[in-house]
Amino acid sequence: MNTTAPPDSAEAPFFEVLVTRKEALARDIWGFELRDPQGAPLPEFTAGAHLTVQVPGGPRRNYSLCGDPQDRQAWQLAIKRDAQGRGGSVRMADTVQAGDRLQVSAPRNHFPLHPRATSHLFIAGGIGITPILAMVRHLLAQEQARFQLIYCTRDAEHTAFTEVLSAPELAGRVRIHHDHGDPSRAFDFWPLFETPGKGHVYCCGPRGLMDAVADMTGHWPTGAIHFERFGVDAAAFAADVPFRARLQRSGATVAVAAGQTLLEALRGGGHRVPSSCESGTCGSCRTGLLSGDVEHRDMVLTDDERSTQIMVCVSRARGGELVLDL
Repeated sequence: MNTTAPPDSAEAPFFEVLVTRKEALARDIWGFELRDPQGAPLPEFTAGAHLTVQVPGGPRRNYSLCGDPQDRQAWQLAIKRDAQGRGGSVRMADTVQAGDRLQVSAPRNHFPLHPRATSHLFIAGGIGITPILAMVRHLLAQEQARFQLIYCTRDAEHTAFTEVLSAPELAGRVRIHHDHGDPSRAFDFWPLFETPGKGHVYCCGPRGLMDAVADMTGHWPTGAIHFERFGVDAAAFAADVPFRARLQRSGATVAVAAGQTLLEALRGGGHRVPSSCESGTCGSCRTGLLSGDVEHRDMVLTDDERSTQIMVCVSRARGGELVLDL
């Protein structure tokens, strides 16, 4: 079961792209079209891939490519403005406009279609439709491809890509379900999962949806269930408080303010730490932990590793001081 991205071996190289279009796709969901500033073909990507975007004046964030993988002239992103998040999506939605330039990484794919799958069941919740839409577009080009998509959203106002998913060629393959914020009206997935199938399942969406799918597919073959998870749910953790980070090898002490990540504070003090996703999923910023009371917010470390390591892009102290192997 693929639940997190494997660590990146090095910090991803970045290059510049031009924002050629920005449009509202649904309530609080914005679409962005990116092209090479000189009109050259963009790097290839496969369905399920994502970019790391350097958000202007802010952190780096991962966003899935939702366009046609065969289109190398333009990349498509869809981003949900999350006022309760860590600021990246708000900056993208509120400040980035057509004509702006962004620094992005080359596409990487930790959520690919299984190369030998004969059928595919896609489950998307909210903005989780983005990587799955690229998969659907890829499979449409293969006339014999078998797939079904269940797309769960709050209501029509919060549903992106309605027109795309209502195309005649998708008739009978796509079901859009609205729960109107009522848990009793959630889609019943159990009939789909009660008997293990021979195909593969791909799920991306809110944590509750993915946890439910994971629970209901525990009896399915190992490797047949695939999840895409970007970042952590900030609402699940305590409020940030200031703390100190003492660097054992250099002897320096770095103050970390409330609302500031440990990674940002280290960089501000001139201490270089490799990073990539800055959302607690890739493992690039793994750092030795010598002591301190840590609130781990990543999706990489095992319980055993959390006593000796920390992902400095998202995790922080509950107060007081952390001692790092830096």
